[in-house]
Amino acid sequence: MKVSVIGTGYVGLVSGACLSHLGHTVVCVDVDPRKVDMIMEKNPPIYEKGLQELLDENVPARLTATTDLRKAVLESDLSLIAVGTPFDGQIIDLKYIRQVAKEIGEALKDKPDYHMVVVKSTVVPGTTTDVVLPILEEASGKTAGVDFGVGMNPEFLREGEAIEDFMQPDRIVFGGIDERSIDSLAALYEVFDKSDKVRTDPRTAEMIKYTANSLLATLISFSNEIANLCAAQKVDVAEAMHGVHLDRRFSPILPSGERVSPGFVSYVWPGAGFGGSCFPKDVKALVAHGENGGVPMQLLKSVIDVNNRQPQKMVDMLEDRLGDISGRKVTVLGVAFKPGTDDIRESPAIPVIRQLADKGALLTAFDPIARHEAERELGDKLSFRDTLDEAIADAEAILIMTAWPEFKALPEMISKLPGAPLLVDGRRMIEKDSVPNYAGIGLQ
Repeated sequence: MKVSVIGTGYVGLVSGACLSHLGHTVVCVDVDPRKVDMIMEKNPPIYEKGLQELLDENVPARLTATTDLRKAVLESDLSLIAVGTPFDGQIIDLKYIRQVAKEIGEALKDKPDYHMVVVKSTVVPGTTTDVVLPILEEASGKTAGVDFGVGMNPEFLREGEAIEDFMQPDRIVFGGIDERSIDSLAALYEVFDKSDKVRTDPRTAEMIKYTANSLLATLISFSNEIANLCAAQKVDVAEAMHGVHLDRRFSPILPSGERVSPGFVSYVWPGAGFGGSCFPKDVKALVAHGENGGVPMQLLKSVIDVNNRQPQKMVDMLEDRLGDISGRKVTVLGVAFKPGTDDIRESPAIPVIRQLADKGALLTAFDPIARHEAERELGDKLSFRDTLDEAIADAEAILIMTAWPEFKALPEMISKLPGAPLLVDGRRMIEKDSVPNYAGIGLQ
């Protein structure tokens, strides 16, 4: 199938690269000529594990990039819309969705063949049928369901694991306005014959995406609320959660006696809060969407409130142990919102760094991937080091903000330092007795 993907962010570029790997002919479209040039030069404009290899394999044979949306649509069978949908505090901003829909519609005006238009961006229920479809019809002068198809195909890609998630999907959701639209989507993914498929309407497909993200965000905030109570009650939340995780419904025991831990259990664990481009935005958008429809979303509002307060716990633990932190040498480990990505959007590390800098702390930092993104965002508030060893060498306190696997080596590294810096574990990834001076989320 010939596919055009509009938008080359995490979702668009990963989807395009994976589809080309599966044998489709893909053209990625972006308004930024710099990104287009980088893709054509096999230089990923974003960091994602395995993306470099996919570009090396498929550019330019099955994967190309262009700024010419019209040409891309006219020469493809199906278009995936994967542009950003920022949240302005009240509603998600659909200006990019609207603009792309208009441009696709104008191209369809001159296209004699049936074309499938698919929204892959995360949008609130009703967007595909109530916003995108009418724009396509008006701009093209054609009729949806007759001259072109319309569908919604949400993504379930974890940054840092996006390619694996795309290539080994646990489910694929086909939301179409009619059977022909759904069949067109099914043809795009027919190679995944062992994955569960959900054939539904666009509004339900949109809701599935928001529900999935909101549930995971709720698990995180629940765990953090319990962690804060544990700290106040002189209970170690890590020990409490370990006991909870042993419930067979969380970690089933196989007939062989082996206990397995499903991936979702990792969300039932305390930390410094969630971030990224999805969870904060999607939960806030669903809250606003519910309230605009007369359905208050009290639980999800609390999820955001708990998350907004959680980074402050890192500052509080630091000051409880060190007192006045002005002039104290503090190292922040991890600025990306999660390991495996250079994305710092909504990262809990950002407000912590800003507050520590305002209080006069002398900040150094290390992140194996997100350094350049962080330096653009934070300017001169901190000084990055090239290695983990250099970052902790003179530290009086070390804050773990991102659970990078490299940080598991900290106990051994700290044992070789002349002093015993305070380790503030914002991800509870280090054993509390493995270093001389430890503080962690959910531990008094």
